[in-house]
Amino acid sequence: MEKLYREVMDLNMMEDDEQKESAAKAFFEKLNTMDLPEYFNWAGEIFDELHVKERGDKTALFWTDIHTKETQSYTYREFSANGNRCLNRLRQAGVEKGDNLYMMVPIVPETWFSTYACVKGGIINVPTATTMTLREMEFRFQTYTPNCVIASEVFTDLIDEALQLTNSTPKIKIVLGSKPGWISYSDLEKEAIEAEPAQTRSNDLLFCFFTSGTTGLPKRVGHTAASYPIGHLSTAVMAGIRPDDIHHNLSAPGWAKWAWSSFFAPLNVGATGTGFNFTALDGMAYMECLTTHKVSVFCAPPTAWRVFINLDTSGLDFSHLRQSIGAGEPLNPEIITQWEKLTGTYIRDFYGQTESTAMIGNAPWMKGKMRKGSFGYPSFMYDVALVDDDGKEVTQADEPGYIVVRLDRWRSIGLFTEYIGNPEKMAGVFIDNYYYTGDRASIDEDGYWWFVGRSDDVIKSSDYRVGPFEVESALMEHEAVAEGAVVGVPDEKRFQLVKAYVILKQGQEPSRELALDMFQHTINILAKFKIPRIIEFVTEVPKTLSGKIRRVELREREVERQEKSADSPQQEFYHWGFPELSSKN
Repeated sequence: MEKLYREVMDLNMMEDDEQKESAAKAFFEKLNTMDLPEYFNWAGEIFDELHVKERGDKTALFWTDIHTKETQSYTYREFSANGNRCLNRLRQAGVEKGDNLYMMVPIVPETWFSTYACVKGGIINVPTATTMTLREMEFRFQTYTPNCVIASEVFTDLIDEALQLTNSTPKIKIVLGSKPGWISYSDLEKEAIEAEPAQTRSNDLLFCFFTSGTTGLPKRVGHTAASYPIGHLSTAVMAGIRPDDIHHNLSAPGWAKWAWSSFFAPLNVGATGTGFNFTALDGMAYMECLTTHKVSVFCAPPTAWRVFINLDTSGLDFSHLRQSIGAGEPLNPEIITQWEKLTGTYIRDFYGQTESTAMIGNAPWMKGKMRKGSFGYPSFMYDVALVDDDGKEVTQADEPGYIVVRLDRWRSIGLFTEYIGNPEKMAGVFIDNYYYTGDRASIDEDGYWWFVGRSDDVIKSSDYRVGPFEVESALMEHEAVAEGAVVGVPDEKRFQLVKAYVILKQGQEPSRELALDMFQHTINILAKFKIPRIIEFVTEVPKTLSGKIRRVELREREVERQEKSADSPQQEFYHWGFPELSSKN
């Protein structure tokens, strides 16, 4: 297996784009058809036996707090030692291979060490967002009883109450800080710095992600000792991370994207991973950290990019920034244009899910060939297609369809194993040799992929289907708009109307005149059936911690308001209330 990782390190160092693309295609064709070994332990075989042995004194993790400016740095050897201390303490408490560990911590080095300990020990890692409520924790503990817990001190009261409510008794509770009944993480310093890796089979469950639950109760997505460590070779290639890079990803540890891009992608190839801790996103302080610490590859979600492009960064030096990457939701073309003006780098958008690794994207060899708004081409690891409502593959250019992964020619290594304990949900997404992602896209005549939206986010208005992303992109091009969220709201005549929730840039004030200008702006860009019929000015929109807009919550609010016959907000404007637009209505 070590040879595979060396090949990715070598191909990511290639300067010639055609050579790099050819090497990547050949690599994944080999990987997709090879038999995986029965046993594989990434922490022991790759992190320790490859990286610690060959670059033990190189920085593996650099951490800073953007507010206090405190910094910590760990070499590959020190990283391994800290992870082994954690694993040894867990084993002393009787934690065994196959047990689970709930990890509820912010962006601190212990997050990386605990994750390493789980991988090495064959312990199922359960990343847990720091925004959890008592009800959400109770649901998780009822669904998946915790064997051990690592948490920051501020979350221990909530966790203890959830444990009591569910009659759960973990083998050990470790706290970052101090709390009666918990073991302090600082006590781990006394543990040995060496630990034997568990004999983990390639198909052993290693990660359990509770999805963010934009619809229904959270699902448990299961990944194995192969699907994430090996599967994220697709992410390392798509991101183009080289061993000499300093890579930074703006994600919280409670979600899959952190494991994607803060942990496996850089550490797979022996690069330097980074963590910037913050309580609230201060865009300027973040950009100062990014440039001060000479980050060369930067990945962030759309919400963050929208903040960054509105900053005055003229005094910052972005000369070390080699690659900029977007993930989470497709990026509006205007954001890509503005970021390129600020930094000289073009944001390469890519797509994946908690259930997968990097699946579709603008790979490094597409430099100069990218199209703003497109999320590129499928990774060579995945056999991706579009199907229509009848399950037949879409062959016509620009025709929207459901994004699926074919399973009959090969099963992509990065694809999840199962929705744990939910055979009904499995049957709903694995149909006729396809895995249905739940997202919709189209492919143009040149093979570029274009995101349409979540299947349940697509707006149905007067027999037309409208993708919210396209409308949001048009709104983002208006000079007064900082952010927009578009949903379909109930309407007796047209089934749904396109409604836009608009956040204005600083210094802009809601008004009838501004709403009229926005309506006219979208009329000039979009087909008539796609334009917003309602604009509501708001100060924020609901989002998940990873920055995805919770459109389902916006739709639910609108339904509830209509059911109660509540008055419309003062700053809501209707398209047909403007005589100036009557000829366009």
